[in-house]
Amino acid sequence: MGLPCDWQISKRNVSQRGRYLLETGQWSDCNFIVGQEPHQQILKGHKLFLAMSSPVFEAMFFGGMAEKNDPIPIPDVQPEAFKALLEYIYTDNVDLSSFELACELCYTAKKYMLPILLEECTKFLWSDLSSKKACRAYEFAKLFEEPVLMDKCLQIICNNTKDVLYDPSWEEVELGTLVTVLNQDNLTIDSEIELFAAVERWAKSECTRKALDLTDGKSLKSVIGNSLSKIRFLTMTPEEFANGPGKSPLLTQNEAFAILMNISSSESKFPMPEGFSINLQKRMCPFKVQTMMVKPTKMNFPMLPSVTLEIPNSSTYSNLSLNNVAPLLNYKTLQESKLYCERTFMRGTQCLNTNRLDCSVTFCVNRNIIIYGIQVPTQILRPDNSARTSLIATPSMYTEVLYAHLLDKESSRMTYTHITTKVLIESLVEVIFNRSVYIEKNKMYKIGVVFDKEGWYPLGTCAKTITCDNVTFTFRVAENDDSIRDCLIRTILFTPQ
Repeated sequence: MGLPCDWQISKRNVSQRGRYLLETGQWSDCNFIVGQEPHQQILKGHKLFLAMSSPVFEAMFFGGMAEKNDPIPIPDVQPEAFKALLEYIYTDNVDLSSFELACELCYTAKKYMLPILLEECTKFLWSDLSSKKACRAYEFAKLFEEPVLMDKCLQIICNNTKDVLYDPSWEEVELGTLVTVLNQDNLTIDSEIELFAAVERWAKSECTRKALDLTDGKSLKSVIGNSLSKIRFLTMTPEEFANGPGKSPLLTQNEAFAILMNISSSESKFPMPEGFSINLQKRMCPFKVQTMMVKPTKMNFPMLPSVTLEIPNSSTYSNLSLNNVAPLLNYKTLQESKLYCERTFMRGTQCLNTNRLDCSVTFCVNRNIIIYGIQVPTQILRPDNSARTSLIATPSMYTEVLYAHLLDKESSRMTYTHITTKVLIESLVEVIFNRSVYIEKNKMYKIGVVFDKEGWYPLGTCAKTITCDNVTFTFRVAENDDSIRDCLIRTILFTPQ
């Protein structure tokens, strides 16, 4: 049966006509073979439609090295994702029916440079986050360098750790994701044995995928990298260890014996096996604001001024460390003694942020300190002279939107914050982290900031060494950054120890 004549008459708008051409293939002049065997599909397209929407397709069909193959192979995209891409190009509509499709379509949209479609996919992922999908979303965000989404996923993982570990999808996460979870100080678990069991389950699944003997300890260890070094065995009871990890093929008899002896006695003559953790600190549940009234309990810490702590349940804080208590600190007390490490700034140029502007700087100090915030510059007036003739033409205030975090030398997040606030142009805004962090001398740390507000920002160079109250900060530009963007991190707020 042939195609109907005069079909255009019944189509009221361009999207309806585009859908008709997409579904029927009428006048198509290119073909794609999408996916890999045995799931490959051949899809038809129209060069003009595709080139109108994507500079990648424009280069593919009308550039100096135009594609000569027909059908054109697209092996790195799933057929369903490519169909969704075509539907968006032809009709301006996209049906994100599943989390998995959104992830695949994000990759495809980025590959063919369709930023509006990419934004739609990202919004869908934000709205559909759950414990079951947090690890997959974290891996997607890491792959596409979406730090805000990465941190949102980590929050979900830390707040719902049990749901994440016991879901079948845990056994399919990447090794890097597994290690990231083990690096977190704050997890919602009852015992470290739950993490060990999760590592063992993952290792067995990985051995099955690689056709290795899942009962062989060497095979299991070969697939988990340095994961065992992240397990805090010394926080387990002797009974927990003996009935769980002590029987696991992941540990040799000598390793199990030495660990058990150290769990049983702090004065054991048997050292912990090389590379195993000697951390005695139990993981803490992520701090959550209590709705009920709790009488404050006063506690003094030797390395801090006297502070007032709100203890939701004192029985759960029998083994406190500075970083675990940090979310509970009264910042008013800290601010009374805070110091500002201001980096000398030489204005050199300016940058127009049209989507997101990110920067980072690595630093170390010669004394132990506590960091609880930074200062960053706000936007400047447009760099042309006409915008400076009157503040009436250009608002003196705007709403700044940014995200900031602090990482240790292993790139594990120590603290972070998101802010949305009214600020003055050509000024500095103070950004306080969600919790203060203890910084050890002569160790490297990294501060990163992402600006999400469109506008002009001042760039230049900053001094690489600053001394403030006998504390010397040494800065160096982080990888993948440049020497004029790191100046967007202008000041570090700290308390010396």
